[in-house]
Parts: sequence; structure tokens; C-alpha cells
Amino acid sequence: MVLFVALTSLSCAPVAQAQTTATRPPSVPLITHDPYFSIWSNADRLTDSSTAHWTGRAHGLSSLLRIDGKAFRLMGDSPASLPALRQTAVQVTPTRSIYTFADAGVRVRLTFTSPLLPQDLDLLSRPLSYLSWEVASTDGKTHEAALYLDASSALTVNNPDQQVAWKREKTGDLTTLRIGSLDQPILQKRGDDLRIDWGYMYLAAPGNAARFALGNNAALEAGFAATGNLPASDDTRQPRVVSDGEPVAALTFALGRVGSRPVSRTAMLAYDDLYSIQYMGRNLRPYWRRGGADAHAMLRSGARDYAAIQRRCVAFDAELMVDLTRLGGAKFAQLGALSHRQALAAQKVVADANGQPLSFSKENNSNGSIATVDVIYPAAPQMIAMSPSLLKASLQPIMAYGSSSYWNWPYAPHDIGTYPKANGQTYGGGERSEENQMPVEESGNLLILLAALARVEGNTRFSDPFWPTMTRWANYLAEKGFDPESQLSTDDFAGHLAHNVNLSAKAIVALGAYAQMAGMRGETASAQRYRALAERFAAQWVKEAEDGDHFRLAFDKPGTW
Repeated sequence: MVLFVALTSLSCAPVAQAQTTATRPPSVPLITHDPYFSIWSNADRLTDSSTAHWTGRAHGLSSLLRIDGKAFRLMGDSPASLPALRQTAVQVTPTRSIYTFADAGVRVRLTFTSPLLPQDLDLLSRPLSYLSWEVASTDGKTHEAALYLDASSALTVNNPDQQVAWKREKTGDLTTLRIGSLDQPILQKRGDDLRIDWGYMYLAAPGNAARFALGNNAALEAGFAATGNLPASDDTRQPRVVSDGEPVAALTFALGRVGSRPVSRTAMLAYDDLYSIQYMGRNLRPYWRRGGADAHAMLRSGARDYAAIQRRCVAFDAELMVDLTRLGGAKFAQLGALSHRQALAAQKVVADANGQPLSFSKENNSNGSIATVDVIYPAAPQMIAMSPSLLKASLQPIMAYGSSSYWNWPYAPHDIGTYPKANGQTYGGGERSEENQMPVEESGNLLILLAALARVEGNTRFSDPFWPTMTRWANYLAEKGFDPESQLSTDDFAGHLAHNVNLSAKAIVALGAYAQMAGMRGETASAQRYRALAERFAAQWVKEAEDGDHFRLAFDKPGTW
């Protein structure tokens, strides 16, 4: 997988900020695109600790600021000898995290933008984030200012004992610095607590806008802090392991004399995973690459489109935050903003053999399952509301697998592998193990999701190729769903449970959903039959109410239907 850090000196007019609360999340999202390209700040202040991958392993991004010859930290906890510029605020919106600092006569705004716009799958699937600095004087004086950024080679390996190598490249007006693992084991590992260890990290900017260096992290940071400069030549001691001096790609921007009018610089960070997912034995490209685009093209278009993308993100954030605030208040809106970023960053959108989008979610901090139905299910409202195309891209792999000869059970599968390999279910002993399936849970989830999609689109065209499989699942729920046998549910930490009331309710709703789809297909008799069954099960629930405030299942069989 390729990580690009492309930095540009693009300028655009300041844009209005979406209104949010001052709530600080437990972990602040910085770079959020997919399960591998995922960098967070786990501290109250951006300078309190190193930035980290969601697994907790250090994925260091560092930023320094020199004001009138004195250096301050803006991001990261090194060099520890340097003071941190005082952080005054942090703000999280659906596509941006905005830090504000004020001290030494200046104000700095550092914005991380991950343009997760669900209705634009080309942009959503493009793993490119922007870092934007805005520096202005606050004391009526002008100040000599310079910025520094480095990106650690740790972003390109699973463990710091792996070797990396580096070199310079050019693409158009951009100068690029490339770092990547020496071995390049593309899609060789699967699991949960893993980082990417293939591809190349790039740092890039217009050749006349920045100064670059590849070398030892501590030496480059110390040199900038002392002189504002980088070495004239790159470190040549390579390959070497990340833990040996932590090679980084670094650059500096000289801002010159800064007054009350803000001076801005922008950085692009991107992750080009040459091959993203292995699906039924075939390595798939990321969706944004389907037309033959490469990493350099992504960097050039990212620089070209920055101003327009920023405006789109600001508008999207404002609209969504207004809607969320109206529905649940300011705190609800803040949770919604964070959830938007987290849910989309747990997915990877790739292209199938025909160039159509497929989206694969990952169970993070769980068992690493890929395309898990009971993970897609709670994320679906976001996709239904904002991007039915993304929901179809998420459903297509699991529906095709559940309808194939690989899957022989009368109910839906739980997953199709362990990220990033979607080659067949691995959860609970794999597709050959019936004991650890979730028959009612996943069958109900999929029928409900397919019905919701049909309602939104006004037709069942997406579901039609899978109708025989869906009918088999509906028949399973008709026979087993009202009073489920001992089995797992999405709350698998509770173990196997019989007579699960939540599963029973889901089965009843799913049968009604199937009936709705049958009606949309013109299968009137089938629609009436399944709707009558769902209504009878629901009525039996109500009939057996206890104490007037809760229900119990009838543990005798509901009879033939």
C-alpha cells in the first residue's frame, strides 16, 4: 500500500466554519480514510503525545513552528525540549478536525480535512487528506515565521523492526520524497491488530514552495528548531529498520513576515493502496484507480482541486451539523460528527472486475472480520440517508457470497473473511462451523437492509438477482425466528442464548420486510402470506404481555404456516 504525504502551498480564501460545540472526543480523528490509513490524537492537546494509528501504535506526524527564531511544537511530543504553543481549542466536524493555538504574538489554526463526502464515491475512495496551517499576528506586530512537518516511516510498516528504504521523485511541479518497506508484502497478512507494511509514503510540494529532507527524525527536528533549515542532502544510510533513528520525510515552509492578515499553507496526506482487498482469491484495486489513475495523478489532482474540495467539505459540515442539532441538540450533533468519520473510515471502497464499487468494512478492535453483516447493519442508516450507492457497494460482496456455492447454509453468513482477505467466512471456526453462526441475526439484518434500500430506490432491482437466496432466508426465519434456538447474536460476548427476544423481534420485522419486497415485485400471494405470518407472530407477542410493560416469548412452537 502506498502512503503519500503531498504538501502544497496552495492558497484559497478563508471559509466560514461550521458551528460545533467545544466537546473533545476521547480520541480526535486526524487522518481518517480506511482501516490502515487512520491517524488519531489520543490526548487533550495535540502536543501531549505522538499521533497514533487506531491500534495505539505510534504513527507519528510532527509539526513545528518558528516565530522570530524561537521554535514551538504544534503537533507531537518531540522534541521534548521545545515548548508547546498553547492550544486554545479543538473542534471536530464531519469532515474536519480544527486545532487553534495562540501564543508568542501569533494565532495558528491547524485543520485536518478528510473529504468523506458519501455521495461522491470517487472522492470518498481517494485516500487523501489535507493539513492546512493559517498563521496570523495578534499583537499588532509582524513576526518572522516558518513551518515544519514530518511524517514517520512507521506509517509504512507493521512493526518498527521492519526495514524501510527511500528516494526522491518528481511529478509535474511537485517534488516528492518516498519511503516504503523494503520487503513489500502486498496483502500477505490478515488480522485485527495490524498496520500496513507495503507501499510507499510520499511527501510532496511544488519544488519552489518548500525545502525537503529524508533522514533521522530527531536530527531533522533539532536542525529546524535551531536554524529553521533542513540538511542540503538526504540521509543515505539505507535500508534500515524504523527503530534505528526513525527515518522521516520532512519539509519546511518559510512564511516570511506575518502580520494580522493570515498566511496559509496546505499539506496533502494520502494513502495509495495499490491493491486494497483480496476478494475470493483476486486482488482488487481501490475504486479511485479503476480508470488507470496512479498515485502521482492523485497528488496532482489533489493539489488542483483543493480549494473546491474545501468549500464542499465546509458546506457539507454546516448542513449536516444543522440537521443533527435540530434533531438532537448540540451534544448529539458532536457525536454524529465523530460517528460520521469513524464509520466511513472503517470501510475500504474498491473496484470489481467491471469497475463497479464494492465496499468492505472491518471489525476494528474485535476479531478483524471483513464485511460483517452486523457491522454493516448499524452503519446502514448513514449510507441510506447519504449514499444508497455506498450501501449497495457494502451489500454486494456479502450477498454474492451468501448466494454462491461457497455458502451452503439456509441462513445468511456473518462475514466473508478476515481483513483484508475476503475469501470466505472465518468467524467462529469458518463457514464449515454451524455452532458459531448467527442465523437469525444476520438473515434478519440483510432482509431488513434490502427492504430499506428498495424503499429508498422505489424498486427491488438490486435484490432481484438474489431473490431465491432471500426466500430461503425468509423461510428459515419463518420456521426458526419466532422462538430462536440457542445461537449467537451481535452481542456475541454474551455467548449462545436460546429464546432471544431481540432476535425474535428482528425475525418478525424481517418477515414483514420480505413481504414488502415481494409486493414490490408483484408477487401478491407471497406478500400476503409472509405479511400475515409477521402479523401473527407480532400479535402473539402482544397477547403474552406480562405485567403490562414487557413481553415474553411463547416457548411452544407457533405451528405450521
